[in-house]
Amino acid sequence: MNLIEITIFELIKGVVIGIMASAPMGPVGVLCLQRTINKGRWYGFVTGLGAALSDILYALLTGYGMSFMDEFITRNQFALQLFGSALLLLFGFYTFRTDPIRSFRHIDTNNKRSNGTYFNNFITGFLVTLSNPLIIFLFIGLFARFSFISSEIPVLVQLFGYLAIVAGAVIWWFLLSYGVSKIRTQFNVHGVWMMNRVIGVVVMIVSLVGIVLTCTGTTIY
Repeated sequence: MNLIEITIFELIKGVVIGIMASAPMGPVGVLCLQRTINKGRWYGFVTGLGAALSDILYALLTGYGMSFMDEFITRNQFALQLFGSALLLLFGFYTFRTDPIRSFRHIDTNNKRSNGTYFNNFITGFLVTLSNPLIIFLFIGLFARFSFISSEIPVLVQLFGYLAIVAGAVIWWFLLSYGVSKIRTQFNVHGVWMMNRVIGVVVMIVSLVGIVLTCTGTTIY
């Protein structure tokens, strides 16, 4: 592949990783939904932007750590892709089984007092996500599954890849806050539960497809 093709593939993979890392309804996802419903679309969106900033910090940390194992990754790409897919499968199953309704009710009770500033909502979204370092394991699984970033890729293309992760996260939070704001009068805790299950199923499907592609020798560039 030429440089343009490599860049396009890295951008696509970065956007997919950004969306998949943001989509599960963890504490910050529930917080974004709650603020969108109770305060308005933009409060939910800036909460997601705070989460996106935290995500890219963890993504950079993951990429930096994996850069020291480049030779090991090259030699064991097959095993690592299987490991990444299996890790995503477990994460998808965990997401499917998790009940976010309890967190939704708790957060909803504690955030009705005032809207606060957009900056305050941004910072809390950032801190809630930053307080969960386990997201590194999700990034390890995603990076391994999609063969994201290697020493053979130019530094500028790597930078574009990481920016694409941010873009994917921003796209997700924008669509989530926009969609929920449109149906906020009909959206309830059951909707949160259903959304979390759908996301869990999608992640599991992606991971199973990844396992099949790896076992059949099909490479995602």
